[in-house]
Amino acid sequence: MDTAADALLFDMDGTLVDSTPAVVRCWLAWAAEYGLTPADFARIATHGRPAVEIIGDLLPPERLAGGGLDAALRRIEELEVADTEGTVALPGAAELLESLPAGSWAVVTSATRRLAEVRLKAAGLSAPVLVTADDVVRGKPDPEPFLLGARMLDADPASCVVLEDAPAGLAAARAAGMRSIAVTTTHPASDLAADAVVEGLDRVRAAVVPGGLRVRAEAA
Repeated sequence: MDTAADALLFDMDGTLVDSTPAVVRCWLAWAAEYGLTPADFARIATHGRPAVEIIGDLLPPERLAGGGLDAALRRIEELEVADTEGTVALPGAAELLESLPAGSWAVVTSATRRLAEVRLKAAGLSAPVLVTADDVVRGKPDPEPFLLGARMLDADPASCVVLEDAPAGLAAARAAGMRSIAVTTTHPASDLAADAVVEGLDRVRAAVVPGGLRVRAEAA
């Protein structure tokens, strides 16, 4: 891919940040508390989706009623905020963000704001513009998060490029009418429907040009 863009919208976990060890530890601890097993997780898609949707798939309606859902959400957030051990920036992430001018990029994540800020800080990154699960009604694969990110940057969705690692996020980008670059950090290339597929952000370059950005993604 070699294209012009007004703005870049980055997913966080699996795209900018590797939080996998902490995520696995926290969800397994949460599952044990709720009487679930690793096999229960294997039957549903989890990566790139908001916790509220994951919990809704895992627990029966009677356990979600009467404040049960809110309690389950609070608990997984508590576990994840407290455990950032092993959370690091993925190769090329810091360098790419540092090359971008202010107001030309945002982080759009399915994490809550509190969790996103903790993970970004643990990885040594910051996001002046941040869209989280707290800011939207419908998470990825709905286009709402990316469309909100574009509005916050005052960018035309058609002129935005999304950088994602998960099928749900790429589906959201397509639904928002945005182009996308997929990184194969958590899924094989065969699972990623995007305009370009690369191994990581170290294969992506962005340069400031008259009227916006020039973005290049180089397949390995």
